[in-house]
Amino acid sequence: MSDSDKIVSDSLKLRVFHLLDAGHADTPFSRAFDIGLVVLISLNVLAVIVESVPGVYADYAALFDGFEIFSVTIFSIEYAFRIWSATAHPGIRYRHPLWGRIRYMLTPLVLIDLVVILPFYLGSLIGVDLRVLRALRLMRAFRLTRYASSMNLLLQGLRDEGPVISAALFVLLMLVIVAASITYLAEHETQPEAFASIPHALWWAVVTMTTIGYGDVVPMTLIGRICAAVVAIISVGMVALPAGILASGFNDALHRRNRRFETLVDDVLADGTIDTDERARLREMQSELQLSETQAAAILRAGYRKLTTKIETCTTCGRMIHAPMADEHAKPAAPGRDPGKFG
Repeated sequence: MSDSDKIVSDSLKLRVFHLLDAGHADTPFSRAFDIGLVVLISLNVLAVIVESVPGVYADYAALFDGFEIFSVTIFSIEYAFRIWSATAHPGIRYRHPLWGRIRYMLTPLVLIDLVVILPFYLGSLIGVDLRVLRALRLMRAFRLTRYASSMNLLLQGLRDEGPVISAALFVLLMLVIVAASITYLAEHETQPEAFASIPHALWWAVVTMTTIGYGDVVPMTLIGRICAAVVAIISVGMVALPAGILASGFNDALHRRNRRFETLVDDVLADGTIDTDERARLREMQSELQLSETQAAAILRAGYRKLTTKIETCTTCGRMIHAPMADEHAKPAAPGRDPGKFG
């Protein structure tokens, strides 16, 4: 392949990669492409749900099967193009033509892309439409996380707080095992069927610690009830701990995303104006971070306010206050332009 052909191929790969990457929907066509995939995925999930209604699949089998073939064809073509364009990924570890693609195929979202089309091909090869394989088609709902910026932030927070959440879950698991063991020893003779073994008691421990309390298994001995009371009190905080850590990680990821855009806004406003190239940089960063127009406009207005205000310290109370700048070199926004808009 000549150098010119390689340049054309690399440029095409980059365009395809950006088209398939939900974070680069910066053109009408790419936005329409994303919307089309979201609608198709949603219809697939709805089809799986409707098929479970008795008699519906039998009456419309041809329609359901045709839609399944159409969907798998689209998803398969999309998956193939994702693997082909993987070497255009900005990450260096994906640049190798073979190992880079293998690493890309092992990323969580791409694995989900593979799982959602496997049931169709496995069912065709085996010759039997297994119920388990058909149920796996519900995994297509997880593909919608690719198009939800909030879900991406949640996953980022989960990755950042992963070690802390793992430690909390490990402690919670130990408490469940200890509670089940003590309750088994206390209740086994009194209720040999309900607490036949420690694995049987684990069900009671999990239901109790999650504060669900179905009431199907209840301790009857004094030691068992004391154990249940201690477990119930401890679990109020322990079960909520991972959720609190995850919420904190999500909040931190949200602030980091906004700070990245704020840093770029401060950079482009260093001279007091935004030119065409800087406006394009802002638009590209907004698309990459998946900020809404309202969020981006609010950050931009805050950047303009920094140009026209200065921070002073109150001589009386010592608090930081904002005061208008008297610097004659400070430049306001261009006439006729909303300072919250850059597009």
